Amino acid sequence: MTTRTLFSLTRWWSIVLKEFLQLRRDRVTFGMIVGVPVIQLALFGYAINTDPKHLPTAVIIGDNSPFSRSFVAAMKNSAYFDIVESLPNEEAGRLALAQGRVQFVLNVPVDFSRRLLRGEHPSLLVEADATDPTATNTAIGALPNLVQPVADKDITGPLAHLNGSQPAFSVLIHSLYNPEGITQYNVVPGLMGVILTMTLVMMTGLAVTRERERGTMENLLATPALPVEVMTGKIVPYVMIGLIQATIILVATRYAFHVPFVGSVVAIYLAALLFIAANLTVGITLSSLAQNQLQAMQLAVFYFLPNILLSGFMFPFAGMPRWAQFIGNLLPLTYFNRLIRGIVLKGNGWTELWPSVWPMALFTAVVMGVALRFYRRTLD
Repeated sequence: MTTRTLFSLTRWWSIVLKEFLQLRRDRVTFGMIVGVPVIQLALFGYAINTDPKHLPTAVIIGDNSPFSRSFVAAMKNSAYFDIVESLPNEEAGRLALAQGRVQFVLNVPVDFSRRLLRGEHPSLLVEADATDPTATNTAIGALPNLVQPVADKDITGPLAHLNGSQPAFSVLIHSLYNPEGITQYNVVPGLMGVILTMTLVMMTGLAVTRERERGTMENLLATPALPVEVMTGKIVPYVMIGLIQATIILVATRYAFHVPFVGSVVAIYLAALLFIAANLTVGITLSSLAQNQLQAMQLAVFYFLPNILLSGFMFPFAGMPRWAQFIGNLLPLTYFNRLIRGIVLKGNGWTELWPSVWPMALFTAVVMGVALRFYRRTLD
């Protein structure tokens, strides 16, 4: 038996040291080792909240009486509602809900206090954006519990007879866009953005690195093609792939999951096209930064993780802390979720969609500029 056939601790330890040295030189892999658990702990430990509070709420005060002010104060004290703006009429309230600026709108009727003093048991109207049942169900359940404390505080003395066995007033809750609270109506449209992000960023992330590893990058650099021509030329085929994927998801959404389509299919495709462009620019940027296909895949994972967790796809966006919402507002998937759900469930037009369209267009332009800059570096 030769020495080579025997297990050697010396040779084995040399291989172990070689692997450690290789890991130390591969900064992206080392970043994955440390970064992924740190990011996961931070996101799931601090950012994710399935019982969201301080939800943005608007008020339409038709009757600025002590009773209405007490109820607004009770909403604030419940910690589920943050009064962020006062609106003039119901039309403005519907627009705020459609654009996603607020989650709830409290409407106090003009004759609320007069009817209350007459013992007619009037109602306050609360309209809720119920596209995401997880974000609103707990807060909706807390609203009826606010009536009795307000009545006990303000309906006293000569008015005590109004606060009998039957509540002096009630809260009428109107859940808009998804009144049955069906989770699929919220999740399935959002899957389009998640799937497009995962596939397109990954595929384009391998585009330049594949050329470099196969040795065809030198031939490409020898051509008179400008960087912008190379970038856009690589993107166009994946645009078609993204549109095919979007079509498959739309058909499944409508006929397999029976999600109602309230808005325009043309608007859906235009929003998807803008989102596809945003993801493709990210993929091209990552492929320009990475030295090989493995690094490109690792960078794609780093990008995909905060997208799926901080965009409002899996967890209520309004329930996240401010720093997590700030990060989420930098990601295109956050705006695409609002666009696709707004079109499909709310029937939003371009007036309501614009607040989510321009940030995604700006993101695409900025990232495309970064991609061109790093691509020029590969020419040197």
